[in-house]
Amino acid sequence: MPTTTASPEPTFPRWYRSIPREHRPAFWAGSAGWGLDAFDFMTLPLALGSIAAAFALTSTESGLIVTVTVLASAVGGALAGLLADRVGRVRVLMITIATFAVFTALSGLSQNYGQMLLFKGLQGLGFGGEFAAGAVLIAEIAPARHRGRIMGFVASSYAVGWALAVIAYSVIFSHAGPDAWRYLFMLGILPAFALLFIRRNVKDSDASKENRRRAKEETATSMWSGLVALFRRDLRRTTLLTLLVGIGAQGGYFAIFTWLPSYLHKERGLTIVGTSGYLSVIIVGCFLGYASGGFLHDWIGRRKTYILFAAGGVVCVVAYTWIPEGANSLLLVLGVPLGMAACGLLAGSGVFFSELFPSRVRGVGVGVAHNFGRGVAAFFPVLVGVLSSVFGLKAAMGIGALGYILVIVGVLALPETRGRQIA
Repeated sequence: MPTTTASPEPTFPRWYRSIPREHRPAFWAGSAGWGLDAFDFMTLPLALGSIAAAFALTSTESGLIVTVTVLASAVGGALAGLLADRVGRVRVLMITIATFAVFTALSGLSQNYGQMLLFKGLQGLGFGGEFAAGAVLIAEIAPARHRGRIMGFVASSYAVGWALAVIAYSVIFSHAGPDAWRYLFMLGILPAFALLFIRRNVKDSDASKENRRRAKEETATSMWSGLVALFRRDLRRTTLLTLLVGIGAQGGYFAIFTWLPSYLHKERGLTIVGTSGYLSVIIVGCFLGYASGGFLHDWIGRRKTYILFAAGGVVCVVAYTWIPEGANSLLLVLGVPLGMAACGLLAGSGVFFSELFPSRVRGVGVGVAHNFGRGVAAFFPVLVGVLSSVFGLKAAMGIGALGYILVIVGVLALPETRGRQIA
């Protein structure tokens, strides 16, 4: 009598197979969320020149659009974290994706500068909130042994979304004329279609379900109690140190990617800066940084990985400021490690911060530490600009290196969490 054998499971890496089957859709939903989040946000700096021309904006007014979006993301991260701790990670993930998708598309219909600021600010709320809900959900459903690489591959989708934004920009701006920026922003509605998949397939973590049960029993508790709890004696030190890490990692990223192209072009005469080739190298470096950072978090631990990438960031900043004039090829070679250092640091935020905060305040803790850091970091480029007028741009670029030094100081004062079970 012939025997039948079960069909083998499709070949996936061991870290992916370690995710409980019922929670694997969350991996894909998180990856889609990160990628689409990046797509919607990165269309803004790409289209900023055309927006300035359409509304006759000064450079300060143009820069304010980005600043408002980033600052709103800090508020969105805190609000979404608070909600995620009370009503569930998945529900808030859906709300935040819908928010940044709808308002990205509406910004393409802006008739004046004020409307653009309003719509981009509201987009920022969803942009920041998506990380708070999504990162905690992934951390809670991932087994401790593989949590770093699972989060790393989810985060690497950000580089994919960035690349898709560049491709969409190149295609649309090549054919659509002066209103190309409007069509580019209207594509931002595409993430809304991910909501259909999330609603049908993604389940909340056990920790999130327990939080919802507790919230129903504690009806007298204020919604803001989670935020207050972060600064009570038992969590105050952790909160302040994670804020330091978040500010340093995001500050280094913003300072470098805002001012480095200007420095290399104006003071080193490197014409390749801003070209598709240079941008492609940076994006590839970011993808490798996210993915390799995830593996390193599981292999050598959270603190050592942060220190490794932060030290690499300092080295890259110094190396870039000493590139000789006209050395375009060297610039491309250094683009990969620069992207790896900047994005490799950010790969660990969702994992490390989730492991440091208890489940009852995990959403708000991660949301505040990561997104408040981004909000403060929005002022790093301004600080570089101010200092450059006094000390020169080369010396002012040290602000980027200072951000990475803050990361090292912060992680050295925090405990190692690799392998920690979270519930």
